[in-house]
Amino acid sequence: MFGALFDGLLSILTVHHLAFALLGCVLGMLVGVLPGFGPAAAVSLLIPVTFGLDATTAIITLAAILYGAAYGGTTTAVLLRIPGEASSVATTLDGYAMAKRGRAGPALVIAALASFVGGMVGVVGFVLVAPFSRLALEFGAPELTLVAVLGMALITAFAGSSPGKALVSVGLGVLVASVGIDQGQGLQRFTFGLPELFAGIGLVPVVMGAFGLSEILSQVARANGAPVAPLEVGRLMPTRTDLRRSAAPFARGSVIGFFMGLLPGSPGAATSLASYALEKKVSRRRGEFGRGAVEGVAGPEAANNSLAISSMIPLFTLGIPTSATVAIMAGAFTINGLVPGPLLFRDNPDVAWGIIASLIVGNVILLVLNIPLARVWVSLLRIPFPYLMGLIMVFLVLGTYSINGTTFDVFVMVAAGALGYVMSLAAVPLTPFVLALILVPMIEDNFQRALALSRGDYAVFTDGPISSTLLGLIALAVLATVARPLVSRALARVLARRADRSQGEPPAGPEAPSGDDDGPVPPAPTAPATHDPAPAAVVDPTRTDTHTDTRTDTRTATRTTTKESIR
Repeated sequence: MFGALFDGLLSILTVHHLAFALLGCVLGMLVGVLPGFGPAAAVSLLIPVTFGLDATTAIITLAAILYGAAYGGTTTAVLLRIPGEASSVATTLDGYAMAKRGRAGPALVIAALASFVGGMVGVVGFVLVAPFSRLALEFGAPELTLVAVLGMALITAFAGSSPGKALVSVGLGVLVASVGIDQGQGLQRFTFGLPELFAGIGLVPVVMGAFGLSEILSQVARANGAPVAPLEVGRLMPTRTDLRRSAAPFARGSVIGFFMGLLPGSPGAATSLASYALEKKVSRRRGEFGRGAVEGVAGPEAANNSLAISSMIPLFTLGIPTSATVAIMAGAFTINGLVPGPLLFRDNPDVAWGIIASLIVGNVILLVLNIPLARVWVSLLRIPFPYLMGLIMVFLVLGTYSINGTTFDVFVMVAAGALGYVMSLAAVPLTPFVLALILVPMIEDNFQRALALSRGDYAVFTDGPISSTLLGLIALAVLATVARPLVSRALARVLARRADRSQGEPPAGPEAPSGDDDGPVPPAPTAPATHDPAPAAVVDPTRTDTHTDTRTDTRTATRTTTKESIR
């Protein structure tokens, strides 16, 4: 497997591939620096850049855009306290604190090193897991149908706290994916007689609108008040102490990010915050967290980039996208005539291993570029917001029009943008919507093919151990979707009952004042002299002299009792 990786590395070490990997990294960082534009928006915005390229070069460029955007979100998190993407939320906690202390440069360098280490750990894990894709070569049309259904069930189960909204998103995706001519029977579906809809609604205009245009609309709605000026970068290089303290967080964050990336729908924000919580728990300097602890930057950033790499493993091995960003990558595979999944390693091994090898090259490029370009991104952040959003809007329209050279695609992009904006206002996740656009045609084609091969016998979907295992996993995913809100409600009831009990129980002794109430604090009642004196609680200096007298009487009683016991 490492030999195949070496061959893939040799295949991409050409001027052509390196130039587009460099272009993808710079463009990804450029869009990632813009507050709110994460990897999903970056990839959807920049898909038109890959038009006209061969399949390998196009996917290498998009992969570079993906983890370039993961890098770029750190800059605004450190300099503006605005995460460029959701996974950079944890970095703002200590990265911005370091910047306020004049250490923005070391914070950015540590983040770059952490991202590089996390990316390399993700690539090594990718290489170790890739050979298992051969097991999926035994899948036929029935198994591929169940795999696609499993992908939708999993992404729905992990789509958020409201499974109902996730199902609404899936339903909208199924509706959009159903437009066109049924390939099995040749019947028109929801075309309304428009020739532009006979081939279905294009994936790229929908993705660019749902993620790109909707994000612009959200940014405009949130843009109130004067923009915050970024802090200065200052001295760049970290100290030896910074590097020594960051070594263990690099490793722990990379491992956390790698395994979290394998889970369907695993959010980057939860992964980076989990790494941050772990670092705070194991650190001997817990008091520094939130005030500029370098571990609070190193761990989350390593987890962030490791997750960006490992989240592509299910796509390459099983053909299942696990996030919105990877779903857009799956659409890019389809656009370029590639089938993501185990067939990719069988039919196009040079492409598969070339893309994996490009992840190494891209991480090296980003490590070299991230520090010198930090001051360039600071200058970019000073561009007036209306001009910046207008420039992105122009790029969206031109990119969409260039797909087929028709204004119909622009209308589709605008409609998808409006739909995406309404879904964001209603807190309906976009990931299941995009996933349905990609997986529904896969389900339909393989379902019809399986029934044609079995002459209409539905038992073909239950025969064999592979089908039985997949059906069991689908059932577990559906149960998880149904049980998740029930478990959350039951847990909330238990916590509420415990809170009521604790409020209903009488206090065990005199209670110290909170200090938030206005006016004098009434003295606590003195215990009878016959009782054994209780240990003194924390005394508030604002209490009246009655408390002092009571404490003095208690001490006197204690001394008297001690003397009598000695006698």
